[in-house]
Amino acid sequence: MVASEHARTLAVVAAQAAADKKARDILVLDVSDRLVITDCFVIASAPNERQVQAIVDSIEEKLLAIGTKPVRREGTGQGRWVLLDYVDVVVHVQHNEERSFYGLERLWKDCPRVEIAEDGSVSTVPSGSADPSRADPAS
Repeated sequence: MVASEHARTLAVVAAQAAADKKARDILVLDVSDRLVITDCFVIASAPNERQVQAIVDSIEEKLLAIGTKPVRREGTGQGRWVLLDYVDVVVHVQHNEERSFYGLERLWKDCPRVEIAEDGSVSTVPSGSADPSRADPAS
């Protein structure tokens, strides 16, 4: 199974919104083969709580502009790991320390990455076939 077009669109918007606020190491994973509850994870990080919150605000604003609100938000009070659940896409914005400690990309390393080109086009890269640092749409 491959992530739906709707999920890919939401993930691209979320990733670009994160990049607009200087998120680091943005990664989009197609988890549709492993999970039945969502199609994509968007993972991004920031060096401090204030920037984590700015990234979250940007993502929510951009997705609301296309008519999508999260069904659940977790972690906004602490600003260390914020989870936004959009059903088809789950966004994780983490403080650099939490990202390093929990290593979501290591846990889901067998899932294909969704590469986002600067023009917004999307392609899927099979797991383990390219450098994950290239998944950042801001680079």
